[in-house]
Amino acid sequence: MNKKELMMRAIRLSEESVRNGGGPFGAVIAKNGEIVAEASNCVTINCDPTAHAEVSAIRAAAKKMGTFNLSGCEIFTSCEPCPMCLGAIYWAHIDKIYYGNNRKDAAEIGFDDEFIYQELELKPENRKKPSEIFMPEEARKAFELWKDSDSKTLY
Repeated sequence: MNKKELMMRAIRLSEESVRNGGGPFGAVIAKNGEIVAEASNCVTINCDPTAHAEVSAIRAAAKKMGTFNLSGCEIFTSCEPCPMCLGAIYWAHIDKIYYGNNRKDAAEIGFDDEFIYQELELKPENRKKPSEIFMPEEARKAFELWKDSDSKTLY
C-alpha cells in the first residue's frame, strides 16, 4: 500500500470508532507498505485511559512482530499524537509519523492536551499533580540489580 492508502485506512478507522462509540482516532502501523497492525481509540469502550489508537496499534504490532523494537515501521494516525502516544512511538523506535489532524484541531473538539505539554515543562514540585520522591534507597535496589545483570535486554 502507498502512504495515501495507509493514511486513508487510519482515517477510516477513526470514523468507524466514532460510529462504534469510541473516540475519533485511528492508527495504522506499516512496514514496507504492508499493514502490521491497526487500532482505533477504545478509551471509553474499554474503560482504559491508555487505549489511544496509537498505543493500541503499537501493542498489537509488537505482539505480532514479537519485538518491542518497531524500527523500520511507520505510523499513520488520524491526529497528531498526544504526549503519551508520542512517548510510546519514540520508545517503540518507529521511524516516521504521519498524521492528519493536528493538536489544535483536536483541541477544538474537546481533546486539548496543551495542559500536559505545559506541565512537562515545569519542575515536578510545581506541577498541578503533587509528586514527591519517596523511599529512593529501597527503590534503588532494582536499578542496581539491572545495572549488574549480565542477562538484561537493553531497550
